[in-house]
Amino acid sequence: MFTALRCASRIVRPALSHPRCYATAVSSSSASTNSIQAALNRSTSLFKTYKPVTPGLRHLKRPLAPHIYPGRPVRALTVARRKKGGRNNSGHITVRHRGGGHRQRIRTVDFRRDVEGVFDVARIEYDPGRSAHIALVKSRDPKATGTKKWSYILATDGLRAGDVVQSFRRGIPEGFIPGFKTLQAASADQDASAAHSEPLDQTNMEEAIPGAQSTEENTQESLAAGLLRTLTIKPGNVLPLRLIPVGTQIHNICLKPDGPGILVRSAGSSGQVMDNKPNERYVHVKLQSGEVRKILRDCCATIGQVSNTLWKQRSLGKAGRARWLGIRPSVRGVAMNANDHPHGGGRGKSKSNKHPVSIWGWGTKGTRTRKPGPKGPKNSNKMVVRERPRGKEKRAN
Repeated sequence: MFTALRCASRIVRPALSHPRCYATAVSSSSASTNSIQAALNRSTSLFKTYKPVTPGLRHLKRPLAPHIYPGRPVRALTVARRKKGGRNNSGHITVRHRGGGHRQRIRTVDFRRDVEGVFDVARIEYDPGRSAHIALVKSRDPKATGTKKWSYILATDGLRAGDVVQSFRRGIPEGFIPGFKTLQAASADQDASAAHSEPLDQTNMEEAIPGAQSTEENTQESLAAGLLRTLTIKPGNVLPLRLIPVGTQIHNICLKPDGPGILVRSAGSSGQVMDNKPNERYVHVKLQSGEVRKILRDCCATIGQVSNTLWKQRSLGKAGRARWLGIRPSVRGVAMNANDHPHGGGRGKSKSNKHPVSIWGWGTKGTRTRKPGPKGPKNSNKMVVRERPRGKEKRAN
């Protein structure tokens, strides 16, 4: 009897046609879809992450580089690094935040690439002295010995073991492509023809008109030029700027025809040829900062982008890993003594109502420090065609 009364007193609520606002509808296949998506995300990830067993591993993020050689470098191509701790010959600190770190050896990288011939890439290696990777190359010349046989070069993005690179620093070799003539050979032929030419008569005047001549030679030269670009414009090859077409990505750019490459050498950086006219003395090159400057046509550059493009997005994970690299901590000015920093001294965390300045006294946080006039922004460098973007212009890009 009591059971029947309890059943009768129950309130039967109608079934809801839609879930409540705080509820989330879950389909039967969502679990499998999420697992597949997670697997795809892990496989397409460009960084290596670690299970957070320790706090130092939680934020550690390294670019994936399975092609890096895990062994030691060639000892004959390295030099012992004697660390100075940021001190000069008198013992004064000239470079802050330097000191300690693991023992390292300096890799002697060939930035000139003046040895001609074909080189095979043996392997890609890690270099503790720079952000980019380096490549160990071997010459195919059987007579080459020592550093002419083996050498380190700056690795181009996408370069792998087994690839072939070549240096055309001294120009295109004779007979490299049938029908192609270098600028020097073409000018020499023009001078020779002008020296041996005879006065033109009325009868052969029409033959000397360029429009009346056949276009077979021009067609052969254009085909030879196209074939030349196909064979030479490859990542890792070195060419004079006069032979590099407009729009090509370059790095390791020289500023002197016989000098080493000194521009665009850090990881992931690249320049671009903006203007290359045959009758001009200079070639316009856009640098990584956005600056466009003039460089001599005979200066050389390497085709492609510098390797290790994801180096900037890495995360060391802990302070100790920075100490292994020889980087010491950065101390705040208000935490120093009065004789160590303009913000130092006093009681508490106060800089005594001073404008923020550096340890040397010049203004920071947006204060302009460049001198006006000849040494300032305008006409400070005659080779600069367009300065790099700054401020709002940089943020817009």
